[in-house]
Amino acid sequence: MIEVLIMGGIDILLLIAYGISFICALLLIAALFLYFRKRFRARVVSLFMLAAFFFLGAYTVKMAVAFWIRFSDVTAGDSVFAALKSQAWATAQVGTTLGLVILTVLMYTKRQDLFLSFPAVKREGDIEENDQR
Repeated sequence: MIEVLIMGGIDILLLIAYGISFICALLLIAALFLYFRKRFRARVVSLFMLAAFFFLGAYTVKMAVAFWIRFSDVTAGDSVFAALKSQAWATAQVGTTLGLVILTVLMYTKRQDLFLSFPAVKREGDIEENDQR
């Protein structure tokens, strides 16, 4: 009887933790989206922040899948959903791991300050100095 209560409590605790993690990750992604929108307009983006955004996106997918797995009823006859959950978890884990590897390499090579610079996009009506000859 106590084991059933403990397992139920652990499941509820995990659902709450997954839910809070998922909401916080979504809020961070929204804030980073606004940051990246400004940075892409300026045509200069921090590689470290881009890697962090990639990691956070993969982590958010992972939390959504974890919440889905914990919240759904697992039945033996539903092998399609079980396989889909397993594949989604594996994909999210690989994305999270790649994000962590990129962040670790950037941190330990002391390359946190690398920036990507995008060239300006020419429009048809724009005339450059070299084209005026």
